[in-house]
Amino acid sequence: MALIAPRVTAGLPADDARNLARSLQDSNDVTVFVDGTVHRLPGDARDAVLDLLARLGRGETVTVSSVEEMLTTSQAAELAGISHTYLRNMTDRGEIPVEYRGTHRRIRQAAIIEWLEKQKRSEAEAATPAETGTKETGPKHA
Repeated sequence: MALIAPRVTAGLPADDARNLARSLQDSNDVTVFVDGTVHRLPGDARDAVLDLLARLGRGETVTVSSVEEMLTTSQAAELAGISHTYLRNMTDRGEIPVEYRGTHRRIRQAAIIEWLEKQKRSEAEAATPAETGTKETGPKHA
């Protein structure tokens, strides 16, 4: 899975930066309109958007990027509902990709979620009655 490249936005022109800074002064409310629908942002998202807007309001160039969640083997095992040892064995066999930070294993949260979805699909397929391929014929006569 590839990470999305960072997006760099140049600082706003001075007049726009001043107007934005004035609008943000003493404001903690961020309401987003998407296709005419109002969405109120939760606290952490609101804080991130306010920080972004404040930086643009100061005329700063801003870079926005994302970080993929990396889990320890204990966290990944807990999320998957399996033992730590079983998870480590799966990483040793290459069933779940692992990255090393020194001697410590780190597993992408997305890899665990993908593995869980694969398990659910396998269970659903196993629960579906399989076709036997035999046809019933009429009653046998002795």
